Amino acid sequence: MSCLLHLIEIYRNEMFDLADKYGPTSEETVECSQQLDLLLNLLMEIEMEKNKELTI
Repeated sequence: MSCLLHLIEIYRNEMFDLADKYGPTSEETVECSQQLDLLLNLLMEIEMEKNKELTI
């Protein structure tokens, strides 16, 4: 889990850097944002699964 959180932070920082360099709607920024979305969705799935296990 900490590895996933670290990756999310890396992609978040990269996305901000790309947005500063190329603009928020550039292909590079959007691609990085989409990768970040995938990681955030994975984190949410993991958290939901953990919560489901706690309530059973």
